[in-house]
Amino acid sequence: QVQLVESGGGLVLPGGSLRLSCAASVSLFSIYTMGWHRQAPGKQRELVASITSGSSTSYSDSVKGRFTISRDNAKKTVYLQMNSLKPEDTGVYYCRGTWGPNNYWGQGTQVTVSS
Repeated sequence: QVQLVESGGGLVLPGGSLRLSCAASVSLFSIYTMGWHRQAPGKQRELVASITSGSSTSYSDSVKGRFTISRDNAKKTVYLQMNSLKPEDTGVYYCRGTWGPNNYWGQGTQVTVSS
């Protein structure tokens, strides 16, 4: 059973930074493609960033240049460093782990960007 636990969300001022963490309880974490998604109120969940087992990264256009995804396989953790935050970055951020046809999700962590 794969469990993903996010942490690091909170309230931040526009222009501020947050770092989200997602800790995985799974063997062979290194083979998983990991991703961060977010869901704003009244909107569909969208992919924000992903990182492959070989550490190739990709980002949505809305966060490119501001967010950085990284992973520490020894700690079985994936991170999302978020800088220059904007009010439109507000939402629940979910961690996703993918291996083959299987997707696993965390419970989400709230990020609110507001003055």
